Amino acid sequence: MTLRIVWAFVVIILLPGCNQNPAGSVVPPPVALDSDAIGVFCGMSLLEHPGPKGQIITASRIDPFWFSSVRDTVAFTLMPDQPRDIRAIYVSDMARASSWEDPGATNWIDARKAFFVIESRRQGGMGAAEAVPFGNRAAADAFATANGGRVVTFAQIPSTYVLGSDTAGDQTEHSDVRLN
Repeated sequence: MTLRIVWAFVVIILLPGCNQNPAGSVVPPPVALDSDAIGVFCGMSLLEHPGPKGQIITASRIDPFWFSSVRDTVAFTLMPDQPRDIRAIYVSDMARASSWEDPGATNWIDARKAFFVIESRRQGGMGAAEAVPFGNRAAADAFATANGGRVVTFAQIPSTYVLGSDTAGDQTEHSDVRLN
């Protein structure tokens, strides 16, 4: 009987720790793009701009940070004065977009799983160089063949490409994005 009580006590104490699911470990889903989505840097409705979009969800904010271009989305993750409590980064999957003018409201992909075409002839929503995201490598390769550029992963996008001028410049990869 005493052994059962001790065993029950051990189970009651240790079992809850086996199924812990901290709030930060569950990646929140993307939010559908609508007329309320206003770009962080431009202050304009995302629906007014062609090309792929981005959203960043943080732990300290209910609504996502919206971006009229993927280039701005990536830049946000590199700027030291921006929030570091990033829980998810989503970008438009242009492989599933209707067109450049209509990149889609719900075809988001985790930026860390996307393939990006950089240095292409296509410009983003604010008329600057863009990092065009795709959910699969074949679609990214086809876009690069048709529009120029090269295919990279999120971690391989040069910080100077998103933080610098519209030219590619230094091709230093970034690895300082923190996702909490």
